[in-house]
Amino acid sequence: MKRIASRRDITTGVKHLRGSCDRLAAMLEECPPIPLRLSQPGFEGLCSIIVSQQVSRASADAIFGRLKTIVDPLGPELFLAAGEEGWRAAGLSRPKQRTLVEISNAVLEDRLDLEGLCALPPEQAIDDLVAIKGIGPWTAEVYLMFCAGHRDVFPAGDLALQEAMRLGFGMEERPDEKTCRAEAEAWAPWRSVAARILWAYYAVKKRDAMPVA
Repeated sequence: MKRIASRRDITTGVKHLRGSCDRLAAMLEECPPIPLRLSQPGFEGLCSIIVSQQVSRASADAIFGRLKTIVDPLGPELFLAAGEEGWRAAGLSRPKQRTLVEISNAVLEDRLDLEGLCALPPEQAIDDLVAIKGIGPWTAEVYLMFCAGHRDVFPAGDLALQEAMRLGFGMEERPDEKTCRAEAEAWAPWRSVAARILWAYYAVKKRDAMPVA
């Protein structure tokens, strides 16, 4: 299975999408270079994604920085050892604490292999991830994109992607997850790069757009 592993892969995907989709090509004219955004697979990478949910980038960076100071190195065993006092000191909300406890236990009990699932087909890898309480499709898809390097994953439930599609495609209303997923089918086998393009476009346009919840 081919993966995104370098800037060259992003360039290849962008070239393909620019030539096959006029709407993405128009978006690319307004975007800076599309970033690689690739982290090592494992507990720390998934933890970073969990921490970033429903908070600003600045808040996520601050919380994750404190967590890495308290839990060093950041792995499941030491995370559990930090306990509620350590998690609160880092700024983790109770739902995120519970999710990370579930993930930690699953890894330590060999019910979840965060490195091994990177080699699985996306559908199977997503099933393995969402089997853990607290992990939903968005988290699983983003992990496969940015930690496993899967090149054909599209987190259609992401509100920023939906808003970027509304703005770039001239839609009156923000499309729902089903509509976004259907639109993205045309971008296979580079849907992960298409998502990066939409995020980049949203970052350019968000000053003029209504904020998304």
